[in-house]
Amino acid sequence: MVKHVAVLLGGWSVERDVSLVSGAAVATALRQQGYQVSEIDVTPYIARDLKTIKPDVAFNALHGRWGEDGCIQGILEVLQIPYTHSGVMASAMAMDKILAKKLFRTVDIPCAEDRIISPKELFASDPLPRPFVVKPANEGSSVGVVIVREGDNIGPEKQGPWQDCHELMVESYLPGRELTVSVMDGKALAVTELKPKAGFYDYEAKYQDGMTDHIIPAELGENMMQRLLELSQKAHDVLGCRGVSRCDFRLDDSAGGDKIPYILEINTQPGMTPLSLVPEQAKYCGISFEELVRWMVEDASCGR
Repeated sequence: MVKHVAVLLGGWSVERDVSLVSGAAVATALRQQGYQVSEIDVTPYIARDLKTIKPDVAFNALHGRWGEDGCIQGILEVLQIPYTHSGVMASAMAMDKILAKKLFRTVDIPCAEDRIISPKELFASDPLPRPFVVKPANEGSSVGVVIVREGDNIGPEKQGPWQDCHELMVESYLPGRELTVSVMDGKALAVTELKPKAGFYDYEAKYQDGMTDHIIPAELGENMMQRLLELSQKAHDVLGCRGVSRCDFRLDDSAGGDKIPYILEINTQPGMTPLSLVPEQAKYCGISFEELVRWMVEDASCGR
């Protein structure tokens, strides 16, 4: 019997365009393997649409708020449609950077020093010594992230996360290398180093072709490589993630660096675009894109 898969894509978050590309790639790969596929550009009427088409499973290719933070997962739970990636609670906790860091610290995953403040407090005085990082407390893919350096002027008239957020996370800036690790079925796959050609690994560097070099496997000693794999599995487990996730780290292993890998965030809905890191790491481990999405569909579930 052919399985009917609803690929949920698009939506209305700031990451809509990336989700459309992810979803299209997934839908193509599933059709090539014989699945019946319905692509749904998600709207607030998604429950009605799902009741109409009655899929056997949902592939959640949404990114950002409403698709990645437990909201769509809750609807799928109510409708009892098995879905890919993490469940309601893990998705909500991962998107909430404040809560996620509290949980990471309970299992000794190193995190940057931070402060939770309002925009008014940010403009009144520096919450941490410069340079520091300002980010929304509940967005992914480096959306809205700003690095404030010596000499920078910030205020309500400047572009930054403070224009849209009532609550901000301010973190100490961590110099060093940008590293990422995918976890699939509870097992870390590989470590990739990301080398942006300009600036830092922000939203544009993630999703525009040619802006970042991916070094896989990262050039690391065996002990550090194993440490990063273990920390990623810990982060996946402490939040109760399932399916596929991805953890991003900063490591200053220069001569004067502290040699500590600090977690930046965990992503429970990693991208599935041609530039995405999970498919790249899966391929490195001998898993084709088609095999990856098929596994994710067959792993889909409710209630966990």
